Amino acid sequence: MLYMNTQNLQSIGIDWNATISVIEDAVKCLATDDYAQPVKPYLRYRDKSNRIIAMPAFCGGDVNIAGIKWIASFPKNIHQGVQRAHSVTILNQADNGKPLAVFNTAYVSGIRTASVTGLVIKKYEEVKPLANVNVGIIGFGPIGQLHLEMVTALLGDRISKVFLYDIGGVREQYIPAAIKDRVEIVDTYEAAYDDADVFITCTVSAGGYIDRKPKKGSLLLNVSLRDFKPEILDYTKSIIVDDWEEVCRENTDIELMHKERNLQEEDTKSIVDVVCKDAIREFPLDDAVIFNPMGMAVFDVAVARHYYDIALKTGVGTLLED
Repeated sequence: MLYMNTQNLQSIGIDWNATISVIEDAVKCLATDDYAQPVKPYLRYRDKSNRIIAMPAFCGGDVNIAGIKWIASFPKNIHQGVQRAHSVTILNQADNGKPLAVFNTAYVSGIRTASVTGLVIKKYEEVKPLANVNVGIIGFGPIGQLHLEMVTALLGDRISKVFLYDIGGVREQYIPAAIKDRVEIVDTYEAAYDDADVFITCTVSAGGYIDRKPKKGSLLLNVSLRDFKPEILDYTKSIIVDDWEEVCRENTDIELMHKERNLQEEDTKSIVDVVCKDAIREFPLDDAVIFNPMGMAVFDVAVARHYYDIALKTGVGTLLED
């Protein structure tokens, strides 16, 4: 069995086009029903703002792997100088269940998260080409940092300006050199939001606060899921989810839109609709589009398989005896 940690993954690096392609292949498995993914349970105890989530899945197609991610999210850790998320991912052979690899790192989960976002950006671009783009990112912890890396790699010179906001302050050492001269650190989320063509939430917020009108035709990537108030529906009805059953629970923005504004599954498009049915073309061109991803285990095992294959070829990681 192969053991990998953050340093191992970082030594391989990130090819964002490759990881986004992995996510796209996994979406196609969803479309053909060549997958298994039970709704993930949340383990909570004592401080109920914390949770440890079990995310088992099988992803078919060329990925052909089973596995599970066991991820702890303790939002208050940041006040003690401890990272919010801790994650272990285990891969099993699809045909006999034998464990193949253990990833003892939240890094692979972060790569998955940003790669899903990247896939939606690519599909959005097929309908609304992006040029002279203002990017807004709120929350600049590990997930925000990976999103900045990803969007820099994906959009490159088409980025005009990046507005970064973090309630605890932006650590400038994590801004990639390739984009640093186009980054402006701002003092409010509004300064990152109001003129953003692509806006990404990467916070640990427990509840919504954004109810402002978004920029016309913008793409809002609600990665952290608890930043928008239901009032955002006053400005747009162009809503994408990864999976309605997963995302319409746990006090997410989508659940509150459902409860307070009667948003229904049929009012939204899924990531399968977007990737396999070109669904973004059905939205009005001037509408802001909001993507709300709860996070899908099939994507985690697919990205982990991608890194497992590279590690075997390159000798990265530690082989453990059975």
